Parts: sequence; C-alpha cells; structure tokens
Amino acid sequence: MKTAIATVSIAGDLREKLAAIATAGFDGVEIFENDFLAFDGGPAEAGRMVRDHGLEISLFQPFRDFEGMPEPQRSRAFDRAERKFDLMHELGADLVLVCSNVSPLALGGIDRAAEDFRELGERAAGRGIRIGYEALAWGRHINDHRDAWEIVRRADHPNVGLILDSFHTLARKIDPQTIRSIPGDRIFFIQLADAPQIEMDLLYWSRHFRNMPGEGDLDVVGFMRSVAATGYDGPLSLEIFNDQFRGGSPKSISIDGHRSLLYLMDQVRRLEPNINLDVPTMPDRIRVNGVEFVEFAADETETEELGAILHTLGFQRTGQHVSKDVALWRQNEINIIINTEREGFAHSSYVVHGTNVCDIGLRVDNAEATVERARMLGADLFDQPVGPGELKIPAIRGVGGSVMHFIDGTSDLSRVWDIEFSATTDNTAAIDAGLTRIDHIAQTMNYEEMLTWVLFYTSIFNTGKTSMFDVVDPAGLVRSRAIENEERSLRVTLNGAENRRTLAGYFIAESFGSAVQHLAFETNDIFATTEALSANGFRPLVISPNYYDDLDARFGLEQAFLDRLRQSGILYDRNDEGGEYFQLYSPNYGEGFFFEIVERRGGYDGYGAANAQFRIAAQKRHLRPKGVPKI
Repeated sequence: MKTAIATVSIAGDLREKLAAIATAGFDGVEIFENDFLAFDGGPAEAGRMVRDHGLEISLFQPFRDFEGMPEPQRSRAFDRAERKFDLMHELGADLVLVCSNVSPLALGGIDRAAEDFRELGERAAGRGIRIGYEALAWGRHINDHRDAWEIVRRADHPNVGLILDSFHTLARKIDPQTIRSIPGDRIFFIQLADAPQIEMDLLYWSRHFRNMPGEGDLDVVGFMRSVAATGYDGPLSLEIFNDQFRGGSPKSISIDGHRSLLYLMDQVRRLEPNINLDVPTMPDRIRVNGVEFVEFAADETETEELGAILHTLGFQRTGQHVSKDVALWRQNEINIIINTEREGFAHSSYVVHGTNVCDIGLRVDNAEATVERARMLGADLFDQPVGPGELKIPAIRGVGGSVMHFIDGTSDLSRVWDIEFSATTDNTAAIDAGLTRIDHIAQTMNYEEMLTWVLFYTSIFNTGKTSMFDVVDPAGLVRSRAIENEERSLRVTLNGAENRRTLAGYFIAESFGSAVQHLAFETNDIFATTEALSANGFRPLVISPNYYDDLDARFGLEQAFLDRLRQSGILYDRNDEGGEYFQLYSPNYGEGFFFEIVERRGGYDGYGAANAQFRIAAQKRHLRPKGVPKI
C-alpha cells in the first residue's frame, strides 16, 4: 500500500510541507497547484526537491472547468491543459486530477463530456500523462461518482480513468456499495477525507471541516471496503481542507494523517479478510481492562501537600518503592503514585509542568501487543534505565507529553506492586471513603490539538468517541468529547480550550501544557462517601446556593433529598431514562487541577455536562486570588 497526502492538507511553504510529509512516512505527495505557484523555484527544482525527500509526485491537481464547455471556452480549456502537461513534465508528474465542471457556462451531457475526455486522453497519451476525473459534490452537471464513471467508461481511453474521493461520495449520501461495480484498473487514484456530520452548504463544509479518516462521522471505512473490493491497488491519499490544520504543526498533522491511513486499512483488512490487501499486519485494537495507576511528578514539599489531599479523600500510603523516592497511595482498586525522584522522566516532567500527572498505567490483555500496535501506528516508544528491583514495563509516549505504561496478567507485570514496592504502615490512616476505581480521566488540550488525541486513543485502543458537546465556561466555550470502551473500564474526557480565559485554557497556560486536569473516582454511595470524607477533614468545592434552587425547579426533588445534596456540595443530573449522576468536587490544587467523586445510578453514561458551568464558576472563585482572569 502506497500512501500520499495533498500539500493543501498541512501548513507551511512547499519546503516545510515536503519535509513534514517525508518525516511522517508517506510514499508520495499530491502537489496542489497553489502550493507550487507560491514556490520560489521552477518546476524542475520542485520535482527534484520532492524526490530528494524520498517521495514521488502521486498526483498534480486540480485542473478545473474542463468538460462540456462551449466555444471558445472549449478550445481554451484544451490550451490550458497543454500548458499543464508542460508543467507536469518538468515536475515529473504523470497523473492530473480533473474535477467536474462548476462553471455556469458548462453544458450538460454525458456523451459531450466523454468526447472531451477522449480527445484529452489522446493528447495526454503523447506526453505519457494520465487523466483522472473526479465528481465534485457540488459539480454543475456531474456531482455523483456514478455519472463520472459513465463518462470515463464512454470515453474509453486507457489514459482516462476515475478518481474517487470519500468526501464527495459520502457528503451526498451516495451508497459507497455502488463503487464495487467499477473495475479496479479504471480507478486511477483514491482520495480520502472524513468530516463531522454537519448540515451545511457542501462546498463550505468541504473547504473548512474535513479531517482525517477516523476523526469524523462519515463512513470512510465502508467507502474503502468498496474500493478494496474492486481490486484497486494504487495509492491512498489524503486531501484535507481544514482551518485548524492550516494553522497547525505540519509535522504533527502529517503524522496524524499517516496514522489515520494505517488505521483505516487495518479496519478494512479485518472486515474484508477475503480480499488480498497490501497493508501492514498489526495486533488488533487493544482491549483496556481498567486504569492500573496514575503517577504524579512532584517535589518534596508538594508531595506532602498532595499526600494530605489524598489522605482527606480516604487514601492510605501503603508502599514505598524499593530503590526510588516513589510512594504508593491506595484505596480499593485505585493506585496513585507520587514520584519525587531527582532524575528521570518524572523529574523532567516536574521541571516543565510543576506537580502534574506524568504517567498513566493501563491494564490490558497484552502489554507487548499494545506497544507493537502503537509503534506501527507511529507512536514513540518510551524507555529509561531500569533501577534495582524494577520491572521493565512496556510503555509509549502519549499525547501531551505524558507517558503510558501497560500492565497485563501474562507475566510478572501483574505483580508489579509486590515486586517494586515494600509495604509501609500509615500511622495516621484515613477512613476508607468507599472510592472503588477511577471512573474517568479528564485531559485538557488546545482545541486545535483535539483531533490528534481522538485519533491516538481510538486507533490504538478498542474504544469509540462520543459526540462533541460544548462546556460553558463564563469566559467562553470548551469543546468536549469522551473516549470510551464498551465495558466503560476506560473513560477519558477530552476538553479543548479555545482561549486562556477559560478555566481549561488557564490550566494549560499556567502548567505549560500539562494534560490531565482532573481525576474522577467512582463510589457506590455518594452520601456515605461524603460522611467519610468529612471525617477525614475533606472540604468540598463550595457551590452557589442558587444552583440548588434551580435543581428543585428542574427535577422536582424531594426536599430532604435536595437538602442532603446542598449540605454536602453534591451536584446532580438525571437523564430522560431516569439514570442519575452525582458529582462532588475538591477545591483546586495548584493551577487548576482537581479531584472529582461520582456515583452513577440507573445506567447514566454521561459526565454531567449540564453542571459544568456551575462547577467552573465555583472553581474560578477559588482560583481568583491567584490571578485567574476575571470575566
């Protein structure tokens, strides 16, 4: 499988784009004409630069408003084509994309268009050039790949073939199964793009909201399954128009793109086992059985402060690492590590971010398979020297500068706590607060990076993504969505901040990009938990009394129940099916980090989005003396 990406998909000038595309591992590149026109060298130089990066020019595009034109525009279109052929010869490109005509002057007619393409094919053949015809979703007469194929079929020229683009097919809700009847050798090129499902003008949707396969809502997998069934064995290329990508890092966007293609074809290979696909074989998406540990990096002073908070939450200090300054705090299935080592990754993380979550350990079926799949999808492996008494635990670098370790039950990894930690006695043991496990991990990032995180989690782990929703902060919106598996043993909420005046944006700015902003612990009885927490000295985040007055109006709660919520500082939500959700928050720690305690009843699967703005307002009141921007 050869992979390619259009230069229009990423930011930078042509030199920067090619460097990023090559580094990401692509085989080829689509040269978008505007990128060449902005280049300060000639076509021969541009072609050499492509090849010097180990790439090939897979496609030159676009050639517009060609077929079905009246005279004199028809003759001019052929003259324009000849000049493009000259340019392509100097570039070293042999395939040009001709997109369906959008000119108001264009004349309809399948046979008229086929005749134009037959003549163009003859001219191209003498130059060693092939013509690929693509139906734009907003084409004046041709906006369906079935009609484009009929034109190519009637043109009946070996140098004229079809180009298919997943967006143009799926945006018009055309059944991709119709592709299966097209001979694979008549398809010259495949372009791929996903997009969020939005009802808007097709051209505007296409030009601003495309994203990588797997990042949106379109059935790109179904499209590609149909393409594979034709026997097509040419390049798979990304053509992404996206405002965020245009302003993002060329390197990271290119890496995302290459990852998305590998992930897409891995899905197709599994769904179409009888089709011989030239794609890498990798382990299946990894099943996560739970969060094994969360590790904080801290210094000695902040370790004491963080330990005091954990104590009020009912955790006990139960272990000390056999060779490092690393402590284990535990409550039921929850393992919290505090690392105060003066060297290694955790220390580096502390130097950059201050006290922060630097490492997340996940329980998986197979740790080595997890690392192998992540590696094949472009993730960086993590390794540092193993000290005395330590296990070598498979790990990768996650997104946001953190590390992820993987624990399974097939080796000594399952005994990591017994092997690496010696038991300690907590002389001031806290009362167990009934916190059973980590319900979810909330990670915060700049909004333009959010799609990268979505693709990272969904391509490596057996998870899905929820719909995007808005979290209302008094200073702006935060875009949020969750990554979950079916068992809900892994829940990660991703919160994309658009400005630093929001609480999420403030956290990113003040912690220099730290990723995890809060941990949510699960309890089976929120009221029993609040009693134990109170006995441990825990003081919850203070919620406005106006919130509870509104709860009564919204849900008609019994007075005694409402009073218990108010007295304990518990937030409440209920869905249409009667499922209930209870939330209790700690005050902020540091620059906006906090803990949450939740109880779910009756199958409630959300995250209390309706309560977010009231929680954020309370947190900002707590932060304001430290300088959080006022509204």
